[in-house]
This record gives sequence, structure tokens and C-alpha cells, in this order.
Amino acid sequence: MYRKQPQPKPLAVAVMAALISLTALPALAQDAAQDKKEEAKTLDALVVTAQKREEAMQDVPIVVTSLSQQILQDTGVRDIKDLQILVPGLTVTSTQNEAITTARIRGIGTVGDNVGLESSVGVVIDGVYRPRNSVGFGDLGELERIEVLKGPQGTLFGKNTSAGVINVVTRNPDFELGGAGEVTFGNYGALGLAGWFNAPLGDYAAFRIYAAHRDRDGWMDVVSGAGPRTEDKDYDQNFRTFRGKLLLAPTDNVEIVLSADSTKRDENCCTAVQLVSGSTAAIINGVGGGNAIAVPANPWARVAYSNRDTTQKMNDRGLQAEVNVDLDALGGATFTSVTGNRDWDAVNGRDFDFTAADLIYQSPEANESFARFKTFSQEFRLAGSTDKVDWLLGFFYANEDLERNESYRVGAGYEPYLSTLVGANALPGLAASLNPILANYGLSFNTSNPALFLSQFTGKAFGTNFTGLGALDKYRQNAKTTALFTNNTWHATEAFDVTVGLRYTREKKELESLYSNPNGSLGCGTALANPGAAVSRLLAARINGFSQLSPQLQQQLLAGLVPAVAGNQALMSGIIGRACLPWSNALHNGRATDQSRSENEWSGTLKMAYRWNESAMTYFSAARGYKAGGFNLDRVQSSNGLSSGAAGIVPVDDTSFPGEFVDSYELGAKTTWAGGNLLLNGALFHQTYSDFQLNSFLGTSFVVRSIPKVTSQGIDAELLWQATPGLMLQTGLVYADTKYGKTIPGADFAAPAGQLYKLPGAQMSFAPKWSLSASMTYEWDIGANMEGRFNIGTKYQSEYNTGSDLDAEKLQDAYAVVNARIGIGARDRKWQVELWGTNILDKDYVQVGFDGPLQAVGSPAPNDPANTYNAFLGAPAMYGMTLRFQF
Repeated sequence: MYRKQPQPKPLAVAVMAALISLTALPALAQDAAQDKKEEAKTLDALVVTAQKREEAMQDVPIVVTSLSQQILQDTGVRDIKDLQILVPGLTVTSTQNEAITTARIRGIGTVGDNVGLESSVGVVIDGVYRPRNSVGFGDLGELERIEVLKGPQGTLFGKNTSAGVINVVTRNPDFELGGAGEVTFGNYGALGLAGWFNAPLGDYAAFRIYAAHRDRDGWMDVVSGAGPRTEDKDYDQNFRTFRGKLLLAPTDNVEIVLSADSTKRDENCCTAVQLVSGSTAAIINGVGGGNAIAVPANPWARVAYSNRDTTQKMNDRGLQAEVNVDLDALGGATFTSVTGNRDWDAVNGRDFDFTAADLIYQSPEANESFARFKTFSQEFRLAGSTDKVDWLLGFFYANEDLERNESYRVGAGYEPYLSTLVGANALPGLAASLNPILANYGLSFNTSNPALFLSQFTGKAFGTNFTGLGALDKYRQNAKTTALFTNNTWHATEAFDVTVGLRYTREKKELESLYSNPNGSLGCGTALANPGAAVSRLLAARINGFSQLSPQLQQQLLAGLVPAVAGNQALMSGIIGRACLPWSNALHNGRATDQSRSENEWSGTLKMAYRWNESAMTYFSAARGYKAGGFNLDRVQSSNGLSSGAAGIVPVDDTSFPGEFVDSYELGAKTTWAGGNLLLNGALFHQTYSDFQLNSFLGTSFVVRSIPKVTSQGIDAELLWQATPGLMLQTGLVYADTKYGKTIPGADFAAPAGQLYKLPGAQMSFAPKWSLSASMTYEWDIGANMEGRFNIGTKYQSEYNTGSDLDAEKLQDAYAVVNARIGIGARDRKWQVELWGTNILDKDYVQVGFDGPLQAVGSPAPNDPANTYNAFLGAPAMYGMTLRFQF
């Protein structure tokens, strides 16, 4: 049935329509200030390294968007999340903290907040692969360009690039003395300082340094209730970054670039807001002292509720070296070595319940909340050309150590909240079944004060069953990857090229996991020790007048009632299941597991390109991509001790999941018009993924499921136009029909009770069918020595679901985000003053929607009033002024 698409605001439509009618270039002119004095470079001369050799973009049979330093600066791109506005089909989201950042291309990306899952979109910075998207998230510094390659790129870029690659190239030193600086002021108290300096060191060496500090208040207001949190803002910014590069050119055929970088962040992030406040909100307010959750939900007020710290501290540092040697042998081949040694870590505080009630949280201490990647990588490449063949051979090695400390602390409000949930669900049924029997004794069953239910069940004092440090788990994983690869283009004729690429990857992962419950899991342990005795304690406390009966009659009565109650499997599993949630399950305490897995996989590509003339090239490509399997680094429990099992309390020892594969086909064309100043490129694509890795949050924990089939198909097009020496325009369009397979085995996917029953045959989460970007930059003279510059860019996305389980409440309507910048300055760029704004229409939109932890207690059916749904929001409008100067 046809359903009308939600419409963006009229002003957004007007801006979009105006920009679409123009069009243009993600890779703007390299130095627009000199366009009027020098002959303009045509767009068909744009160079990319998508195939790890410099080639004209119009000759590369890959869908690639190349973004120059100038367009990145004009659009305010400082990290990969900012990059979204320039690239149709690219979405980047963050969740519980910015150490959990995920990029998706054409709707495909890693789903879930678990560092055990590797990336689907690879992030490569100066030739060195980052192990996760979040490790590549940060200020990218002084940029030369960014290339976004769409579709599987595993042949040259390796595993974990099954959806594409974001290839970041920063500025190298040169032999000209110079420097620049900038000062930025903005709303929310923003202050940014950045600068670079470049200098030659004689005739054979040069160095370049870049440094920046950015500070900003948070844009989310926080209600902290009784605390102990004191910070009333969230999503602030406070980081420092540095990069230094040394260029050595001892001979004409040897070039060495050594680099070091370091970034430190000390911020507060990320709280969430309520999209829907369900019936549990009353209990939350009760245990939280009132005003502990938004009632009714009002997400666009941008007020979050959190009584616990959300400090995030991240450190990223690295050393790397790139050596290029032009050889006399092999017809002038080039030998390249890229060595990287990186160390990234993060410490995060989290308020897991996202309310001001004190339920469950994580302290921002390294022993309790820590993630660290230490990675060494080495790549060797040998590339050369003959009249008929461009060839490349390569070797890659990586050794990655992953450390994770994960914990859950239980607050004072947890027991009364959980007990009220359990009691309110169990007590009416118990009363209905027991009162007819009790009436024979002149007795009745008491259903009041459900907050005492669990303490009566365990026989332990109220407030002692769940408290303190409930879970403290430590994971240590090592992954070693070795690969051999080749990529070769045969020029069969002057017009027809055939490219064949092949990669063999061998990977071994080993994981050691230690689980502990420092608080002893009193509530769960007591319930598990003797469920019959627990029922006896509960009935004795709940039967009105029970204490007045004689001991003999008490024993006689319980002997008749307890077996029936304890034998009610649904009732008992509900009580014990809630008492033994992952962070309080006594069965995990003291567990130690060792797991290992090895993979030996082939990936590759076949491309055929035909150049009809100097202005038109068509191509067909087929590719096989691969994303490594791994382990779920979380407490996993089920009904049968298997990851595939239903909900339960039996610990799962084998948390592994298999590798993910994609078979991709593209039929594309690249055309050049207007003397090289207008490029029209497009491709039809079809991608089929098998064993797609889905990590879904089901309200209490993350579970990994392998989806047998996911298909993404559609069109990817870009129109680039340098209309005049001062006018640059761009538009890009992606239509992606990205769906789960119609058949997915497992109880979770069965309607109507399965938590993931909406997935089979549905459009994937975070996968808008339509994605459109547009940008325009106009530059004009002001008198003899000054110039003006204006840029406006926008990104439109049709509706899509922001939840991994596709709940209707998590649907994001179609929307557009618009950024703009205008400035004046000296024509020689000695100084510039700019006014800028991001999301200037202040569009409200959701990044990620999710079930309220312990608060989505109803069914997975739409509009169940028992369920609370939360969301991480996109940033509001920001604006400010930047002063730039250079010498």
C-alpha cells in the first residue's frame, strides 16, 4: 500500500531544490584564490588513490567521492561524522559515548555497541587502517583530501571494508616556509584554536606540525535528581590534538614520511532522551523522588535525565612511517612500505537506565570501564606498469590487542524498582489462584507494596539483595592478520581494460574472559539456591494472618500451596529471570573462558572498463568482500547456554559468531562534459550479504545474530560542475533498497512475541531509501585586493528506522540538514573572516532509538503503553565566527 512520505520543512525543500538545479564537485579547486590568475584546473584532472596508485578519478571503475581540503573547510568537516553532509548514502551515528561510533554506506554498517564486532566501513588515515570506526573518530587535522569508496574494497584495503572505505589523506610537508592559524568562536561557549607550520630543513628534508584545541559547552540540559551527578550539561567538547610530520628525500627516487600524532578528549557524553514514556515511568519517578523521567516524553526539549556521571576520556596516539622508493628495476616499479603503531583507549561513565533514578550505572574508572586497542600494522606494496599491464603485489600484517573492562554498579533505586516490576506482574495472578483456597481458612493474599516482593522471596533484608558493584568483567583479545594481495589491470586495447584483484587473508583471534560479581549476587544466588524455600518465604510474608496460625497449620498450608506455585514455570522463570539479569546473575561469578577462532578467506574483484572516447567510460565490476567473525564481548545468557537460545539465565561460554560475506555487482558510467568542467557519474549496484552480523539491544543485554541474507540494491549517482572560475556546485543521489531476507530462523524473529519479529523482509535500520546531498560555493572579487566566499550544503534523507529491532516508535521521518558559511578576506589568503552555521534550520532528528533499559516491559507490538523508548539525538543548530590568517 502506498504511504505518503513525511515531508521536510518548506525552507529545507526550497534550499534543496535550488541546489539540485545547480550541481557539482565534492573535490573543489585546490586553491580557489588563484583561479583568476592561473588557468583553472578541470575536474577531469582530479586524482584519487582508490586503487592504491594515483589515477584520474574518471579512469577508476569504482564509485568514489573525492573531497578536497577546501570543500571540507567550507562545510566545517573536522571528523567523519561531519562528513555525512557531503556524501549521499553515508550515515554516521554515536550512542552511549563517542567511543561507540558507526559509519554506514548504502545502509550497510556494523549494527550494535560492541567492540567485539569489527567495522563494515573501513577508516584508513594516511594509509593506516583503524580497527574500529570509533578509533578513527576525532579531529582529522589538516587535510589534503578525503576519498569515500563505496561497495566492497577488500582486495586492496583488506577485511572489514565490506561496505566501503573512508580514506583520509592529511597534508604532507613541502619545501615552502609557511604557516597558518585560526580562532573560532561560537554558541554554546565554543572556542577553537588551530594552526599549522611548515618549514624546509635544507634541500632534502622538511617538517610540518598541526595542533588544535577545541572547547564547547554541552547542548543537552540534564536533570540529575538526587545526584550524585553535579554536571547539568552534556555533549560538551574539550579536546587537544597534535600531528607532526617529517619528510626526508635523500635522493630523487626515495621519499620517507615519518609522522606522530596524539589526541586527548575529556568530555561528558552521552545521555539520551525519552521518545515515549511508558507505564514504568510512574515507578521510575517513585524510586527517583519525582521528576526522574520525562512525563510526558518531550525529546525536542533536549532535556535528559541522569543522576550519574557520563564522563568520557579518550586518548589516541600513534607513530607511522611511509617509504616510497622508485626502482630502476622492473620497468621503474615503485616499492612502498607503510608501518603503523597505534594506541587508543577510552574510559567512560554511563548511566545505563537514562533516568534520574539510581538504578544501574558504570563509573568512569579504568578498572571498571575501559577499552583499549594497541595495533601494529605493516604493509608492503610493489607496483609497476608496462605498455599492457599495470600491476601491484602486496603483503599485509597486523597484530591487534584489545582490552575491555566492563562493569555494572547497582544503585539504591534498583531493588525497589525491579521488585515493583516483578511484584506488580506476579501478585495479581497469585492472589487470583490462592485466595479461593485461603478463604477456606479465613485468610487472604496480600498484593500491596510490591516493592518488598523480592526481599520477601529471598528472605534478605530490603535493600541488600542488589547493591554495589554487581558485575566486573575483563576481556583480553589478540588478533593476528596476514594477507597477500594483488591487483592488476590489463589494457587489452586502447579502449578496453580488464582488472583482476585477489586477496588471501588469514586471521586468528584468541579471547580470554574473566567474569566476577564483586557484590556476591545475594538476591539471585539466594533465589537459585532453593526456589521452593523462596516461595515458602514469599507466601508466609504475603498471606494475611499467617503468623497467627499454629506452626502445624502453617506447615500444612504451605505444603499444599508451595508445589503448585513453584511448579508454575512461567511465574518462576519470570521472577528468577528478573532477579538474575546479566549484571546480577550469580551463575556468572568466577567464570573464566578461553576461545579462539581462525579464518582463511579469499576476496577479490573483476572489473571491465570500456572507454568509448575521451569523455565517456562504462564499466562492470564484481567483487567478493569479507568482514571477520569474532566474539561478543558481553555477558551472554540464554535458556540453553547457546547464543542462539531464547531468553534465560544459563551463561553462554561460546560467544563466537562467523564472518560476514558480500557479493557485489556494479554497472557504471563516468562521463565528462563542458571541456572537463562537468562530470556525470553513476552506477547501478546489487550487493548480497550472507551471515550479516546483527548486534541488537533487547532491553537488558546485547545479542549477536547472524542474518542469513541481506540485500542492498539501487543507484548511486553524482553530478559535479565547475560552472565558472568562481562557482562550484555539487549534487549526489543514492537510492538504496536495503532489506533483510524474508526468512530468518530463530525464536527472536517469530511473530508476534519475538523481539526481532519485524526484521524478516523489512528495510534495514539506518537505511534511508533516498539520500541526496548538494553543495554550492561561490567566490567573488571585492575591490582590488579582497574577495568574498559563500558556501551552502545540505543533506536530505528519506524516512528510516533508527532501532535495530525496527520498532515503529524509533522511526525517523524524512529530514534535511543545511550548513552554510560566508566570509571575506584578502585575495592572497593572508586573512579571512567567516560566519558559519551548522544545521542552520535547527532540524530535530534522532541518531539512534533504543528500548529503555528495564523499561520496555511490554510486548514488542507497536504502541504498547508499557514500553519506554529512548533516543540519542542529533546536534542542534550551531553558529559562530572564524578568523583565519596565514604567512
